Parts: sequence; structure tokens; C-alpha cells
Amino acid sequence: QAQVMESGGGLVEVGGSVRLSCRISGHTSSPYHWAWFRQPPGKEREFVAHISRDPSSSIYADSVKGRFTISKNNAEKMAFLQMDSLEPEDTAVYFCAIRMARIVLSARRRPEHYDYWGQGTQVTVSS
Repeated sequence: QAQVMESGGGLVEVGGSVRLSCRISGHTSSPYHWAWFRQPPGKEREFVAHISRDPSSSIYADSVKGRFTISKNNAEKMAFLQMDSLEPEDTAVYFCAIRMARIVLSARRRPEHYDYWGQGTQVTVSS
């Protein structure tokens, strides 16, 4: 049974940085797609960033473009989300999502297309 584990959340001041990590275990194949979603307090889950395996390409939500960077390590079956210039609006539970097979570009921002999810990690940005 595949398991997805996130780590790296916490409390950070406005303008600070946090790096989230995600690892999948219990699966023999390397994921084709990694994504990060987040759920702010009282709101629905929203897309943050995505990266594909080969070729490696990434997309971002407009709200985080230029501040967040998604990356991956295929051999280690890990993905990362570097979050810089954090704002109070970035406060949320962040979820790692994994898709094992290739999906088209238009589907990559939609949570229903992902196979595995982590339990979420809280990021709180204090002003």
C-alpha cells in the first residue's frame, strides 16, 4: 500500500520561507505527476503547484507564481515546495498529491485526477 508523507510545515513570519517535502513509499514506480494543493481556513482546497516527471515541467497558481518553487527527485521519489516571501494569505494546510500515470495539461490543476494524497502539513504565516 502506497503512503505519502509530507513534512516541513510550521509557523513563519511574513516574508519568511518554508520548504515542504513529500515522499511516496510502498510503490515500485516513480510518480509521473507531483502536485501541491492547500486548504486555507474555512475555504476549499485549491491548486498551488505541479511538476511532471519527464520532461520536467511545472505550473503554478497565479497567487504563488514567482514566490514558490516546486521541484522533485525522481530517484528518491520525493517532491519539494520552496515557499518564499510568505504572506498571511498563504496560511493553510498543504497537501502533496501524486498521480502515477500521465495526464493532460488541463487536468493537472484538478484534485480528482490524483491517486495518492498525504495527510497534510500546516503552514501558518504570522503578521
